[in-house]
Amino acid sequence: MQANQFFKTHKGLIKVVTGISLLGFTGIESSTGAESVTSDIDAIRGSKPNIIFILADDMGYNDLSINGQSNFRTPALDRMVTEGIFLADHYAGSTVCAPSRAALLTGQHTGHVYQRGNGMIEFRPDPLDITIATRLQNAGYHTAMIGKSGVGCNSDNATLPNDKGFDHFFGFLAHRAAHRFYPEQLTRNGETISYPGNDGHTGELYSGDLFLDDALNYLDHQGSTDQPFFLHLAIQQPHADLSVPEEFRQPFIGQFEENPHSFGGYRHEDHPAATYAAMITYVDHTVRRVLQKLRELGIEGNTLVIFSSDNGSYSEGGYHYSMHDSNAPFRGGKRDLYDGGIRVPTIAWWPGTIEPGLRSNHISAFWDFAPTALELAGLPVPEEMDGISYLPTLLNRSDQQPQHQYLYWEFYERGGRQAIRYGEWKGIRLDIRQDRYGPIELYNIVDDPGETNNLAEQHPDIVARIAAFMEEAHEPAEFEGFRF
Repeated sequence: MQANQFFKTHKGLIKVVTGISLLGFTGIESSTGAESVTSDIDAIRGSKPNIIFILADDMGYNDLSINGQSNFRTPALDRMVTEGIFLADHYAGSTVCAPSRAALLTGQHTGHVYQRGNGMIEFRPDPLDITIATRLQNAGYHTAMIGKSGVGCNSDNATLPNDKGFDHFFGFLAHRAAHRFYPEQLTRNGETISYPGNDGHTGELYSGDLFLDDALNYLDHQGSTDQPFFLHLAIQQPHADLSVPEEFRQPFIGQFEENPHSFGGYRHEDHPAATYAAMITYVDHTVRRVLQKLRELGIEGNTLVIFSSDNGSYSEGGYHYSMHDSNAPFRGGKRDLYDGGIRVPTIAWWPGTIEPGLRSNHISAFWDFAPTALELAGLPVPEEMDGISYLPTLLNRSDQQPQHQYLYWEFYERGGRQAIRYGEWKGIRLDIRQDRYGPIELYNIVDDPGETNNLAEQHPDIVARIAAFMEEAHEPAEFEGFRF
């Protein structure tokens, strides 16, 4: 069913709280039975809760069943929404992995951050490219990153994650290696761990299981201490290769019309639609186990959990996002700056602090996470950050929520692209390597979420304003590969 149908069917579960309603949603009274939460924002600032950020890899906005997906179910994520807040107008840092994660960890958008695209690049030594992990360490947090490293797109520096602020790291140093789900090697705190029973495509030990086990062990340990922690669980699913344990895949075999066609340098898969559905189910399984562990430890009331995806769903490895309408209702997918490539499913969950069943249309992005975490830790937000804390939105205090004048992206593949989200307006400039100041497409993203009706000719004043924002937000990249 479509998203609006879901909310009609489940009236009472979700309450729109801020901003412009999306796709015609209006305020809905909460009838979950949970008591209203009245959080004192001044008391929560600087309270140093535990923070967990779970990041899926290439998961589309419509890959949540609570958003309308009907080909598979995501019960744990759906429950996370009904017990927390869904950020309906939240955007990834970029439309591919490395720059999106760089924006998340540094609080800078792709007009400023050093790592603005995929390639042979990694974060520079401190005091350059300072991560939120380093900053939280300064506030007394223990920090961990498990899964796919976000501090280097393709790196062989085994100590880089630790050097960039993570007390504990277990996972892939290079994103290319993370395309395989049966790793021959992983890195743990500077040491190489070998898995002789794996050959990349197949094997004995699935990387998702390894990362989930490590995360649960980390929570067992840190949950028994008085030290606050920041855990960044960067899982691989549903990124190609299309690969998942058979127990997740088998129930979907034969359920969909399949059109297997390998492309993009990934393994061949005869059942891409079934396997992708199973990989989303695995994402949901991972989230369920993490939230279950927090409840077992009795620390859920002191832990903010955020779930999101690093960009929209893809057309790689035999899967195309149209197979499950993964990015609906938006246009495009991974590597596009249309909303299908950058609007991502984002949930925040904090029992007893976040009022259950909220849906916010506050316009926000990955570079807002670092300021939010700093506000919780009681630290100032550095001037070089582009983000704005969305803590007031999480606490249903929209009247206290500062707003972005605009959000900005630039992307260097496919001829180069820029995009601006400016209130209800979305501006996109394509082929900028060919024409740095070429025409800008203009869409009313609220009335036309599919970006089908270019209104540039009707609103030249808005186009001129967006062009000025694009010029203002872009600083020439230090890395030669990221220059227009």
